[in-house]
Order: sequence, then structure tokens, then C-alpha cells
Amino acid sequence: MEILAAVIALLVGGALGFVLTRFVLNSNAKNAIANAERTLKDAEKSAETLKREALVEAKDEAYHLKAEADKELNERRKEIKLLENRLMQREESLDKRVESLDTREHQLSSMSGQVEKKQRDLDAATARVQSDLERIARLTTDEAHRELLDRVRDDITHEAATIIREGEQQARNEADKKSREILSLAIQRVAADHTAEHTVSSVVIPSDDLKGRIIGREGRNIRTFEQITGINLIIDDTPEVVVISSFDPVRREIGRITLENLIADGRIHPARIEEMFNKATDLVMQQVQEAGDQAAFDTGIHDLHPELIKTLGRLKFRTSYGQNVLNHSLEVAYLAGVMASELGLDPTPAKRAGLLHDLGKAIDHEVEGSHAVIGADLARRFGESPEIVHAIEAHHNDVEPSSIIAVLVQAADAISAARPGARRETLESYIKRLEKLESIANSHKGVEKTYAMQAGREVRVMVEPDVISDSDAVVLAHDIAKHIEDEMEYPGQIKVLVIRESRSVDYAK
Repeated sequence: MEILAAVIALLVGGALGFVLTRFVLNSNAKNAIANAERTLKDAEKSAETLKREALVEAKDEAYHLKAEADKELNERRKEIKLLENRLMQREESLDKRVESLDTREHQLSSMSGQVEKKQRDLDAATARVQSDLERIARLTTDEAHRELLDRVRDDITHEAATIIREGEQQARNEADKKSREILSLAIQRVAADHTAEHTVSSVVIPSDDLKGRIIGREGRNIRTFEQITGINLIIDDTPEVVVISSFDPVRREIGRITLENLIADGRIHPARIEEMFNKATDLVMQQVQEAGDQAAFDTGIHDLHPELIKTLGRLKFRTSYGQNVLNHSLEVAYLAGVMASELGLDPTPAKRAGLLHDLGKAIDHEVEGSHAVIGADLARRFGESPEIVHAIEAHHNDVEPSSIIAVLVQAADAISAARPGARRETLESYIKRLEKLESIANSHKGVEKTYAMQAGREVRVMVEPDVISDSDAVVLAHDIAKHIEDEMEYPGQIKVLVIRESRSVDYAK
């Protein structure tokens, strides 16, 4: 019973436990289902919200992507449009080039035909000329070739002569007109002394008895005189004349005055000679200073170095070809100043250079070298400007003139030296100059005879008419003139006249 009761109790307890468990489980299940349903609903709501948000974002992203795609598409379309325009322009340019090439091709074809025709004509003409030369002159091909070259050379010579004639004529007309105006005006405005001076080299004595007194006992007086004065005294059989010889013009002048004073005084002995020499030296030095000062004053140049003024005054006793060098320097200064004024330049530097251009002649017997270089060195030493020094150095082409003032001094020097009566020339040098002119002209091919005329101012050249043609005569005159310029030094200009004369002579019988 107890076991039964226990079993029953166990069964009842198990049934109750099962029921209670079933009840509890059903209640929990319902709650879980309810919670699950609520969770599901919440999840569905969240999913719907997320879906809507994702859809909105997707729409926004799609809109942005579409906008960027449209923008990129537009840009691509623009690029394609530009490329299409470029292609169209290139196509048009290519079409134009093709048309131009077609036109040129036609032109080249036409010109090629013309060239070929002209070449055929030239070949035919050359063949005819060659055939005519060989047939008429019976020349070989080489000889005919040389003949043809001679003809071409003649044509070129003729053309060259024509060009030379036209160019020289035009340049000569313009240059001559202007230079003649300036030179004529300068010469007219310069009133210079035209008398040529000769070197004083002799002293006249009252009688030949004085010659013995001048010589002195055993030559004592003449030795003293020569030692003190530094000159040579020549006493010969020439009646009533004593000759003085010295390279230094100032010493020669001092000696001349000393001798004249001794003759006038009558007392000739060594002490008196020395006394008279000192007086004559003071007198000549005073004259030198006065001459330099007067020259500077006459030309309006007041800032010369004292040594330059003294050297300039020494030119008073210096002559060149019989022309007094100081007067020549003054004349050159005036001429250069006038020409500079006519050219619109400052006349003062031109006058200064003209006055000092022959400064070296005062000491050229003491220093080696040309007087132009000596004078330039002297002027440079005493502070003259490079422009003045260059004009002095270049006035005889020792250096090439590179300034207007140098050229003006050259021209003024030539005018002063070339005017009538300015200089005298020894017969020997005169004949040599004329012979030199004739020999230069005779050295050229085709010259038959040459005559130097008008004291060497003109050269007349007679040519062989069979050798020199009219065109060759123009070239020959130019070549001779250039040859004279290169070989000779002369003042002014020399006219070259080429004469070609052909004569045909026959006799009626």
C-alpha cells in the first residue's frame, strides 16, 4: 500500500509536475512568441527604415553619378567637336596645298618644257657658233673655246668699264661739286703771302779784302767763328760773297747776323766774334719767341705750351722747297679752319692741328725720322690732345688718317703746297718725277707713248688701238691712276688722259 501509495503519489506528483511544466512552458512560449513577434515587427520596421534610407542614398548616389557622367559626356563632346573642327581645317589646308602643288606642278612642267626648249636652242646656237668658228676660221675645238672665252671676257670688260665710268662719274660729280665749293671758299677767304722764300746761304761783303781778315792769321778767326757758331764758313774765289752752310736754320741765321755785325763793326778777332755771337743769339731767340707768339695770336690759339711756341717760332727760319714753313703753317691753319666751319665743325681744333702740323721740321735735323712723326711725338710730350697728335702724324700718311680733322689738315697742306708760286723744285727732282710718271704709264699693256704735261699735273697716254678698245681705255685710265697713287707722293691731283686713235689711210691712183 505504501508502495502503491508511493507510486500513486509519484504518479500524481509527476502528473502535476507535467501539468505545471506544460503550463509554464506554454506561458513562456506565448511570451516568447509575443516577444518574437514584437522583435520581428521592430526588425521589419527597422528594415523598412533602412530600406528607405538606403533607397534615398542610392537615389542620391545615382543622381550624382548621372550628373558626373553628363558632365564628362559634355566635355567629351566638346573635345570631339574641337577635333572635328581641326580635322576639317587640316582637310581644307591639305586641299589648298594639293591645289597649290598641282598648280606648281603645272608651272614646273611648263617651265621644264621652256628650260628644255631653251637648252635645246642654246645647244643648237652653241653648235652653230662652234660650227661657224671651225668652218670660217678653221679653228679646232680648243681654239674655238678660247675664242669664245675671249668674247665673254670682252663683254665683261665692257660692262665693268661702263659700271666704273658711271660710278666714278656720279661720285666725281657729287664730290667735286661739294669739295670745290668748300675749297674755293676757303682759298678765297685766306689772304696769305704767295711769295716763295729762298734759304739765305750767303753774306755779301764790301770788298774781297775782308776775306783775309775773316780768315785771320793762320785761320784763327775762321776756326773760332766755326767753333762758336757751329756752322761752316766757305770762303772761295766768288767775288764779294761769303757762303754759310749749316743744317740748323736757326744756327745759320745766328751765324749770318754775327758775320754781318762783325763786317759792319770792322773789328774781327776771337773775343769780338764771341761777343757778337752772344748778341746775335739773344736777338734770334727773341725773334723766335716773337714769331711763335705772333703765330699763336694770329690763329687765336692761346693755350700752347711755351716749348711748342718756341719750336713754332723756329720755323720762321726753316724753308721747304723755298716755301717758308711758318707762313705755310699759318696758311694751313687758316684753310683747315675755314673748311671745318663750312662742314659745320668746330674750327679751333682744325686750326690748332694745321698750325702744328709741320712742327717736326724745326728739329728734324736733330732727331731721326719723318717730320710728321717727330712733330707728333713733340706735341704728345707737351700735352696736346690725341686728336691733334693724330692729325699731325697722319698729314703725310705715316699713319692712316682716321678723323675729319686729319683729313682737313691733309687737304689744307696740299692746297698750300700746290698753289702757284708756293714752292720751287730742283730741276733734277722735277725731271725724275716726270720720268717716274711716264714709266708708270708705260708699264701697262697696250701703251704706245706717254707724255707728262703741265709740270706733271697731267699724263697723256697714247694706246695701240688694235690692242686697247674703248672699254679697255676706261679701265686702263683707272688702273694707271691707281698705280700713280700707290707709287708716288705729290700735292694736288694728277689727271690721266688715255687717247685711243685709229686711222685708215688709202690712196686714189
